[in-house]
Amino acid sequence: MSSSNEIILNAQRLHAWYGSSHVLNGVDISIRRGETVGLLGRNGMGKTTLIRTLLGHITQRDGSISLFGHDISKARPHEVARLGIAYVPEGRGIFGNLSVRENMVMASRKGRDEREEREDWTLERVLSIFPRLAERLNHQGNQLSGGEQQMLSIGRALMTHPDLIILDEATEGLAPLIVEEVWRVIDEIKKCGLAVLIVDRDWHKVLSKSNRALVLQKGLVALEGDSSHLIQNPELAQYLGV
Repeated sequence: MSSSNEIILNAQRLHAWYGSSHVLNGVDISIRRGETVGLLGRNGMGKTTLIRTLLGHITQRDGSISLFGHDISKARPHEVARLGIAYVPEGRGIFGNLSVRENMVMASRKGRDEREEREDWTLERVLSIFPRLAERLNHQGNQLSGGEQQMLSIGRALMTHPDLIILDEATEGLAPLIVEEVWRVIDEIKKCGLAVLIVDRDWHKVLSKSNRALVLQKGLVALEGDSSHLIQNPELAQYLGV
């Protein structure tokens, strides 16, 4: 049985470039089993670049990244996914010409061979968290509302049996009632013991839902610490531009 203090993801001195543009300038980030970490910062400060670097989408990168002790510094995205990271991208990325059922079932896999024994993410279990989707199983992805598509994107990620799920602007562009539903789902995911990395513009919510948080400023970690302490830090407003 793995310790609750086990470090799932550990990245040190991360640098990343888009062509000649140096976006990350030496970022450290670690996430422990069952921990929720918030990632904050104004637009253009490197949040999405950091996520894409961790997932292997950016090849112009330097520094070390390990996942469950495996060196994934040079790994490709599919290799990272197989080791237990699920990604819910901004924009959802579902298959519009497939049904809700097909979108989720096609993503299903057992996850890491080394994963500890725990309840499987079956279709039935996922649908119990997303009752809206249960009512729309045979609808195509492009027939769903924006909120339902976001639920489908999160549900599909859970079907991969991840140890860490990354949510990149999961509430972006959604109606207030649907936004609250997304946060409810995040609470459910946390209760299941998954580690979560959250990027969202609602920094109040991020800090209230997370154990720790990092604030990026021009590709560097400007602030870091327990969320309950960060929310009282007078420098926070300056770095978030609020």
